[in-house]
Amino acid sequence: MKKILLGAAMMLALSGAAIAAAPGYVSKAVSDSTRPKADTGRDAIRLPADTIAFAGVKPGMKVAELFPGGGYFTRMLSDVVGPSGHIYGIENRKWDDGSDAKVAAEPNHKNVSIQIGAFGEFNLPEKVDLFWITQNYHDLHIAKYGKVDMAAFNKHVFDSLKSGGTYFILDHQANPGTAEADIEKLHRIEKAQVIREVEAAGFRLAGEGSALHRAGDDHTKPIFDKSIQGHTDQYMLKFVKP
Repeated sequence: MKKILLGAAMMLALSGAAIAAAPGYVSKAVSDSTRPKADTGRDAIRLPADTIAFAGVKPGMKVAELFPGGGYFTRMLSDVVGPSGHIYGIENRKWDDGSDAKVAAEPNHKNVSIQIGAFGEFNLPEKVDLFWITQNYHDLHIAKYGKVDMAAFNKHVFDSLKSGGTYFILDHQANPGTAEADIEKLHRIEKAQVIREVEAAGFRLAGEGSALHRAGDDHTKPIFDKSIQGHTDQYMLKFVKP
């Protein structure tokens, strides 16, 4: 119990340090007092300040967020881009429970709009500065959710970005050679596979973030295994459209 408490205290300290080191508009968004307690309670393990700062989200940006999942990042992204920016949330019919629409309806998040469609499909009204996927790229490889042509999907992302735009992906690390069946079982995907797939669409890898790298994670366990849930080894990848 003492080790768990010490670990939690250390994570909170690191989270606080990350907020202090992030750009002011990021720190302000993470510290927004209107964020639900259920969200802020996860900050110590999700490190939103590190994540948003690494992705390069800035005021005035137009951002497409795939699978908002209730708005954990949506609210913060909305605060960062501000009234001159916009967040286009892309949810699929199978997962939609109305929670994303509630975020868009909040008075302080009028720059958020949500579109609901078939799994892996989207249609943006304008080209965006950044396309954002956190912990869900691997889901696009899981056929039971919907069959997605990954080459076509990534090319669609490429075409939906402005020149110089960013494609940001954060996901759970898998062991080398993890097959599609294992991606479904573990909800993990190998970083090298993501890089291959995205670069094949014309993107250039511009950076890798290691803030969520956790050497103690057992990559053979599903991410929902109680022994590692919330503490998986995750990577951040930032690609740029030339």
